[in-house]
Amino acid sequence: MADPKHLDQITERVERLLLRHEELQRTNTLLHQQVLALQTERDSLKSRLNAARARIDTLLDRLPATVDGHRKDSA
Repeated sequence: MADPKHLDQITERVERLLLRHEELQRTNTLLHQQVLALQTERDSLKSRLNAARARIDTLLDRLPATVDGHRKDSA
């Protein structure tokens, strides 16, 4: 039959492992939430960047045409 002291040590270790497992699950959940938040922020920033690029392209299209790399009105 197993030594009661040895069984107590095994039981204590299993309980510590279970606690650690629960802690890691909570940490993993928090990290997953952070990843989702960062993905949302990234998507928002990409959208803003694309909108800004479109506005810049529109402004560039409105500039006067160039001749030999110089604007017509500057010659």
